[in-house]
Amino acid sequence: MKTDLFKRINITMALLRIMLALALFPHGAQKMMGWYGGYGFEGTMGYFTETMKIPYIIALLVIIIEFIGPILLMLGVFTRTTSALIFALFMGIIFTSHATNGFFMNWFGTQTGEGYEYHLLILTISLAITIMGPGNLKLAKLYRKQTPKSN
Repeated sequence: MKTDLFKRINITMALLRIMLALALFPHGAQKMMGWYGGYGFEGTMGYFTETMKIPYIIALLVIIIEFIGPILLMLGVFTRTTSALIFALFMGIIFTSHATNGFFMNWFGTQTGEGYEYHLLILTISLAITIMGPGNLKLAKLYRKQTPKSN
């Protein structure tokens, strides 16, 4: 009974981790690589530092967390740290860009910007992963199985 519960928890955490990675990667790829209609690293850094007046180091961390974070999550390495960084990132995103637009996303184009409902989902998932861990389906577990044990 207990083993079945742990198995379901591990699968659930792996699913949350992978889905979070899939949801965030396109945003990071826009910022870092210019994929999916993004402006790439230089364009994003220019917008963050010149238009939004974000300090260079913070802007750099935003891009790195959004681009490298999902890759680490997908692999299941440094998962708790990565999830905690994503949590902190999205708290900052809410307060710097979305809190003034209200709760709801801008489905009909009637608001001045997007609300923070999507961000609350990211916060909840990243916090759950930070607390519970990555689940069993991860690269580190595969590596440990293949590495011979020393006495």
